Amino acid sequence: MMQTRRKLLQHSAAVAGMLAGVGLLPQTASASWNKAAFEAKNMAELVRAMGASAPTESKDVTITGPDIAENGAVVPVGCSTTLAGVKKLMILVEKNPNMLCAMFDVTDGVDGSFTTRVKMGQSSDVYAVAITTDNKVLFSRKEIKVTLGGCGG
Repeated sequence: MMQTRRKLLQHSAAVAGMLAGVGLLPQTASASWNKAAFEAKNMAELVRAMGASAPTESKDVTITGPDIAENGAVVPVGCSTTLAGVKKLMILVEKNPNMLCAMFDVTDGVDGSFTTRVKMGQSSDVYAVAITTDNKVLFSRKEIKVTLGGCGG
């Protein structure tokens, strides 16, 4: 049985919720699900769903990934920040049907550096977005070209 990313995230959130409910996970590590954010089609919808301010580009937020991805099905990307007061870090792929690919909760006890793999159907700008405790939105951007399974070249 093939699982979609959305189903996998739903199942992961359910398992994390159950583990937190029986005290096996600290509350800060339990998954939070924001359906509107994951369904956002553009940056304005995402910012509105998160209840945050207009985004500002910042050198304090970084995005890492290959310049050219040979396979759009598994593109390694990372996001990080050294800023104090960041509550969420996200990875967005502009040309994906749902641009929000990953969202991480950040606390003082969590290092603000994450890596994952995302699926990209075509060449696109990829964003690392940080939301601070006072709801400021800071981001950085990187273009990743996809050569297999997409329109990059």
